[in-house]
Amino acid sequence: MRKFFGTSVVAISAAAMLALAGCGSGRDGDSGSSGGGDAKGFAANSLIGVALPAKTSENWVLAGDLFSNGLKEAGFQADVQYAGASTTVADQQAQITAMTTKGAKVIVIGATDAAQLATQVAAAHAAGAKVIAYDRLITNTPDLDYYVAFDNFKVGQLQGQALLDGMKAKKPNGPYNIELFSGSPDDNNAGVFFNGAMDVLKPEIDKGNVVVASGQKDVKQTAIQGWKAEGAQARMDQLLTSTYGSKELDGVLSPNDTLARAILTSVKGAGKPIPVVTGQDSEVESVKSIVKGEQYMTINKDTRNLVKETINMVKALQAGNAPQVNDTKSYNNGSKVVDTFLLPPVAVTKANVVEAYANDPKLAPLTK
Repeated sequence: MRKFFGTSVVAISAAAMLALAGCGSGRDGDSGSSGGGDAKGFAANSLIGVALPAKTSENWVLAGDLFSNGLKEAGFQADVQYAGASTTVADQQAQITAMTTKGAKVIVIGATDAAQLATQVAAAHAAGAKVIAYDRLITNTPDLDYYVAFDNFKVGQLQGQALLDGMKAKKPNGPYNIELFSGSPDDNNAGVFFNGAMDVLKPEIDKGNVVVASGQKDVKQTAIQGWKAEGAQARMDQLLTSTYGSKELDGVLSPNDTLARAILTSVKGAGKPIPVVTGQDSEVESVKSIVKGEQYMTINKDTRNLVKETINMVKALQAGNAPQVNDTKSYNNGSKVVDTFLLPPVAVTKANVVEAYANDPKLAPLTK
């Protein structure tokens, strides 16, 4: 069983990572099941609240538009709010409280800080609203009803494997010098991505086939506050100066596309050869970079599908039915095991970029 809780991302040992990876084995038996709960239904034109974090990536911007349009098309009133760009969670806390006060029947939350929303979730639940965690698990609350996300541990595993594959393709024999980056410590997913990647990378590091030349292997050392590009570029600048005067940098584990492009900007600015750099989110500029042969890979987590599944949950609750879930064992938020619907992520490199985005009207033209 995966447990995700606490106010910061915590690195886990090799043994713990192996145990964590093994928890996924319980999923096969859960596929297609329905969640529990005492859904009683509500009026078809009810208010549905959607609280999203700051617009730090293209996917968050897209999600807001999709929720606004999709909920309205389904006959609901949609109240979609973004948190401000500040580093505090106060905006989102206030927005969730306001949605509860206005009588929202379901509140969907893409958490700004997963560990600081328990009070607001409890109040929403007490008022009769169902609460769905979107993309990021909300921790330390028994009042969370559902979680819908891509399999984020798998995302990390795909990134780690792509890093190894990309380096081997460029240079058949190691050892390989790499650096590790992780996301914002207040985002629960950041640690999940990192741990998934280390599940693949750590055995190679232990064997000496892969070397973190800076020695910065702990997730706290690799974290980039707020997922900010400038933070990643500054850290990469420092690493190149301190560690790679004469050493060759073969690869960089980047948790998303925004940071990947910042890392590449740093490397180019230093006049260094471009290493294998991972990413996530299929952002337009990163897809262009992959086609160009610079950024090595990204993860396709189609926001359209994630929003669609979330709205399907809302529809089920409105009708008085239990939403469809496919994992009832793996996601322990520190207070309960949360009924979850997981979608599969897809690793995308130059080799499969055309196929991966063939049905995406925004990205398909970029692959021609």
